[in-house]
Amino acid sequence: MTTRATTDDDRTVGLRIMTLRKGKGVSRSALGAAIGVTFQQVLKYEKGLNRVGAGRLHEIAKHLEVPVSTLLNEGGEEGTSEMSGLQVEAGAIELLKAYAAIEDVDLRRNVLAIVRTAARLGHGPEAISA
Repeated sequence: MTTRATTDDDRTVGLRIMTLRKGKGVSRSALGAAIGVTFQQVLKYEKGLNRVGAGRLHEIAKHLEVPVSTLLNEGGEEGTSEMSGLQVEAGAIELLKAYAAIEDVDLRRNVLAIVRTAARLGHGPEAISA
């Protein structure tokens, strides 16, 4: 039996899992316990290092209280996808990937402050909460 390499689709699904998990305030450990895997396995799913099987994807979606199609972006429009009631604009996924790649906690905090400041300048101070 040969192991298939992960694809960009696997990485996109992983990123959606991570986004929804964080948005709902669920830890990797809690999600792992709910679906019967370790937090390390959840991390591998989120980074797109391991593929998520159909049954496990269903369990993740059920625990995160979203349809499986939200994780797969089935029927989504080009450039946007509906994730947990939030409209994610084109480029947001790339921004999140870049942010997640920053290992230094202080640098992440500074990047977030810059993005929030840019959003305030573009839409007024009531648009973004700290």
